[in-house]
Parts: sequence; structure tokens; C-alpha cells
Amino acid sequence: MNGFTFSIPQNIIFGKGSLKQLPEAAKKLNKSKALIISGPHLNKIGMVAACRQALEEAGIRSDAFTETEGNPSTETVDRAVERYKESGADFIVAFGGGSPLDVAKAVAVLATYGGKITEYEGGGKVPGPVVPMIAVPTTAGTGSEATSFSVITDRSRNYKLTVSSQHLLAAYVILDPELVMSVPAKTAAACGVDALVHALEAYLSLAASPFSDMFAAKALQIIGKNLRPYVANRKDPQAAEGMLMGSLFAGIAFSHARLGNVHAMSHPVSAFFDVAHGVANAILLPAVVRYNALSDRGKYYDIYCCVAKAPVEKERFEPGMLAEELLALNKELGIPGSLSEVGAKEEMFEAMAEDAMKSGNIAINPRSTAKSDILELYRAAYRSSCGGGEA
Repeated sequence: MNGFTFSIPQNIIFGKGSLKQLPEAAKKLNKSKALIISGPHLNKIGMVAACRQALEEAGIRSDAFTETEGNPSTETVDRAVERYKESGADFIVAFGGGSPLDVAKAVAVLATYGGKITEYEGGGKVPGPVVPMIAVPTTAGTGSEATSFSVITDRSRNYKLTVSSQHLLAAYVILDPELVMSVPAKTAAACGVDALVHALEAYLSLAASPFSDMFAAKALQIIGKNLRPYVANRKDPQAAEGMLMGSLFAGIAFSHARLGNVHAMSHPVSAFFDVAHGVANAILLPAVVRYNALSDRGKYYDIYCCVAKAPVEKERFEPGMLAEELLALNKELGIPGSLSEVGAKEEMFEAMAEDAMKSGNIAINPRSTAKSDILELYRAAYRSSCGGGEA
């Protein structure tokens, strides 16, 4: 067993209606004005205004930046930093899905130390504590509220960069299942499979530990039980609670164990073709799982039992069956079946593979991976097949 360290230095508030505790959490930061970072949809339907009202009724002033987009860019981060400085805010409320949370973390860094977010790419480059943040996710999938990563798209390179630092962790996390009950079915499916991939890759990672395995295994169980019911009916309170909790546990797991080839490969898909992160992960997952089957030491059956509707006995199980179950799950959830369906172009695979190989997740994927393997995996996912990648 490898040595490991483990820490969860966050205050996590979970439960129906827990958004009402936002002002109390803000007061505990001993700050006076918030910048709420969110997206245009939540602003349009009045949820950002409701957050501002709750804060201001408690005597806490606020402003808002609501221009985050899917796969948020360095330009968006720069605009959000300017809004933060102009507003006179001294803490951040990240309100939304993974994109607002990623932008909020980046803003926290730049508002504290200045410069461009590209200067902090990688690990260990954030020198110290940053502007404090309260994270309030409104989707069940990214787990960003519990992670020390911010992923931002650098359009000049068609590249999704990652900033990694324990200083990026939110001081408070508010998990209110009511907030994830109104998302569209397609968003619920993509985010839900994203959470599944986080748990799966953390569980199989070479950097996994008994602590991360505990969270990853529990996340797989919860997500496997609740993903289908949640996509079918987002108003199902038990399913919504389960997905939000599963996403949190998966986020804690991969924040400590990292991920693998799926995430290394999905970031270029999103950067080059603006494909939603969860959709890219879902499409790539069966091919990568098939490729990694050679390295299985028994965990594949654990995962299979979590996602299969009618799992076979362990004596009859073969690792290749997991990839088939994941393909069937994607189809059942209405997720596109191949990279070709989401507009990916084969002529870009060489450049995408180059970028994928730059990811630190390649090194901790359970099966050793060369650039030629990545290319074959892209081709397999493009053909809507989980075959290939046997190099």
C-alpha cells in the first residue's frame, strides 16, 4: 500500500431547504460583501436575486457576476475578476454548476495575488490562502464544491488548464436537494454520469488509498441506485438527495485520488469542440473501461454491481461486461453514443492526444498508456464502440 494523507477542511451543510443557511454561513466568515458568481439561466429565473435578497435581509451586501458559460474561458475569468474588484466584495458565493464554481475558484486566486490564471496552471503555484468562498451547487455531478481544482479553457491553445491547490477549497458548502430538482433531463443525465466517472476513476486510480476508496465506493453505490430514477423524475426527493450526496462523495474521492484516462481525454474534446464535460466523459467511458480491463484486480465487479440492473454472480462475471453495461446506461439516459455524434473530427485526434498526454491523470490511470493508445481510444469512441485500445 502507498502512503497517503487525507484532509477534508470544509464545513458542509446538507439538507432540504439548507440554502436558507447561506446568510449564517456568510456571517461566520466575518465578511461584509459578497460577489455571487453564477450563470445566465439561474439569473434569468430569479435564483440569483433570491440569494442576494437572503443575504441583504441578514445585513450582508452583495453584487453578482452571471456571465459564466459551459467550459468557462480565461476571458470569462478576467471579466469576473474585474467585477469582483469593482464591487468592493470581500468574499465569493459560487452558485450554480461546475462552471460557476470553477470560475469562482479562479477569481479567488486572481483577486488575491493578481496576474492571469494561466500563471497558476498545474499544482503548487497558489502561494497561500485566497478570498474565502461559499459553494452552492445547483447540479448533481461535478463535485467541484468539494475539490481543490479549477478547470478553465484557454481558447488561444484550445486547451483546458487545471489549477490545483488546497487553498481553492470552499470554506462552506451548502447542499440543498431542492436546487437540483429543476434541471433539464439532459443536464441531469450528463452531470450524473460525470459524478459516476469521478467515483469510478478515483476508485481505480493508482493514487487511491483506503480513505479515497471508502468515499469512491460509497459514491458508486449511491449514484448507481439513484441515477436512473433522478433522470426520470428530478422532483423525486430521494433521488435528488442521493445524487447530490453521491456527487459530493465522488468529489472528495477524486480530490485525493485524482482520476484517469477518461478525464485526460475528455478535456481536449471539450476544448476543441465545446462538448459539455459530462457528455464527453460519458462517451469516452466505455472505451477506456474496456482498455483498462487488463489491469482489473477485482474492483470492476464492485462497479458493475452498482450500475447493472440485473448483475450476474461474481463467478460468471468478466471485466468486459462492465463496458457493455456502461454503453447501455448511456443509451438509456439519452446520451450521444459516439464522438462523431457531438461533432468531433478525426483529423484533430493527433492534437487532442498530444494535449491528453499532458494531463497528470495519465500517470495514475490503472493501465499504462502511450499516445498511440490514446489515439486508438479516441477512434474507438468516435466509432461508437468500446472495442479497440488493445495496444
